[in-house]
Amino acid sequence: MSGTPGPSTTKLAELTTGELASVCATPAATVLLPVGSVEPHGPHLPLGTDTLISEVACARAVNELRNRGVTAYIAPSVPYGVTDFAGGFTGAISVPAAALTAFLIAIAGRFLDDGFAHVCIVNNHLEPAHDAAVRAVAQAFPTLRVSVACPLTRRWGRTLSDEFKRGNCHAGRYETSLVLAGGGAVRDGFRELESLDVSLSAGIKAGQTTFRAMGLESAYTGAPALATEDEGRELYDRLADMVVAEVTEALEGQSRSR
Repeated sequence: MSGTPGPSTTKLAELTTGELASVCATPAATVLLPVGSVEPHGPHLPLGTDTLISEVACARAVNELRNRGVTAYIAPSVPYGVTDFAGGFTGAISVPAAALTAFLIAIAGRFLDDGFAHVCIVNNHLEPAHDAAVRAVAQAFPTLRVSVACPLTRRWGRTLSDEFKRGNCHAGRYETSLVLAGGGAVRDGFRELESLDVSLSAGIKAGQTTFRAMGLESAYTGAPALATEDEGRELYDRLADMVVAEVTEALEGQSRSR
C-alpha cells in the first residue's frame, strides 16, 4: 500500500486542497516558484538545465527556511522563458516576455489570494529580457509580497564562481558543475570539450543578440571540462543562501510595516 503525502512534504503539488488551506493559514507561509527555460546548453547538458538549477536551489533553500521557522513549499516549476539568444538552435523554445510576465502574475496572484504571505520566484535563466520579464512580476504587487531570487545582480553574482563573474558561464564549468551536483544527465565526452573564452555579458553590452553572433557555435562558453560535482554543491549552497535571504528579508519587512 503506497503512502500518502502529507504536510511534511516540501512540494506544494503533493498536498491536498485541505492540507494547503491549513498551510496558507500559517503566519508567514511562503511559496517558492522555480523558473527556468527550454534552450540548448551545449552538446552535453539537457535543454532543461536552468529549470533544474532553480529546482535544486529551491529544494535546498526550503529546508533552511523551515529550520528558521518559515513555513515554505515549492510550487510546480515554470519551465519556459524568453530564450531569444538561442534562436536558430533546435530546442530553443521561447515565449514572449509580456506573456511570461502575465503568466507569472496570474500564478503569484492566485497564491497570494489563497493566503500565502509571500511568493519568491527563483530564476536561473539569465537572459536579460527574461530577467526583466520576471522582475516585472514583483513590481505588479504590493512591496514585499513577491520577490525574485536570481544571481543576475551584483549582490548575488559576486558570491559565485570566477567563471560566472566573467560571464563565460553558459553551459560552461559553472552550469555543468550544477547539473552534475543536481543529478542531471551530463552527456559523456564533456571532459573533451574545448574551453571558450567568450563573455556573454560583454557580448550583450556590445549589442550582440544571439549566441552565434557571439561565436557560440555549439551553444556553450566557458570550461565545461573543468566542472566538478563538489563545485556544484558549493554553488548550490550559495544559491540557496540567496533564496533564503530574499524570503526572510521580505518577511521581516512585512513584519516591520505592520
